[in-house]
Amino acid sequence: MKRLHVHVAVDDLDRSIGFYSALFASEPSVTKPDYAKWMLDDPRVNFAISMRGTAAGVEHLGIQVEDAGELADVYARLKKADAPVVEEGKTTCCYAKSEKSWITDPQGVVWETFLTEGEATTYGTSATIDALTSKTACGCN
Repeated sequence: MKRLHVHVAVDDLDRSIGFYSALFASEPSVTKPDYAKWMLDDPRVNFAISMRGTAAGVEHLGIQVEDAGELADVYARLKKADAPVVEEGKTTCCYAKSEKSWITDPQGVVWETFLTEGEATTYGTSATIDALTSKTACGCN
């Protein structure tokens, strides 16, 4: 089953962890010095915050899949959208090893599609998201 992903850039990680822990009635499932993530079932969302965005606010949205078949399904749908798909492939990002691609909607909102394959000891980098978010026109990143 797919899971919605939301990544928010924050200015104060500790204060934001407190806020979202109260909102979700749950502590983060992953906490790092610059990052926190909640894997929630109600609502079914992978909600992440970090101090790595360009400005506080929604950095990107995404769809997290659970297996290669779901990833292939979502990739096929992305290719039908009227926008270029940037396939990043296997990468390390957000303390996880994943296979992912990116697309930008008509309003400039960046969407990530990914399959997480395991944990990583480093945050990693994504030249793709950096390039896409620096070019978006919306005021949400």
